[in-house]
Amino acid sequence: MGGSDAQAPCPPVVDYTAADQARAAHEIEALPEGAVIVRMLSDYAVLRDQARACR
Repeated sequence: MGGSDAQAPCPPVVDYTAADQARAAHEIEALPEGAVIVRMLSDYAVLRDQARACR
């Protein structure tokens, strides 16, 4: 059996307005120290970068 060169399609990257980004930054700053969601958002940022590179 031969290998397959097929790739999964690149996932879409949602664009956020500057207002949405500013609001999110404000909300993140209001989180308690050590909130796990901050780490999860960091992981999400990596996935967004990978999706952009996939295009």
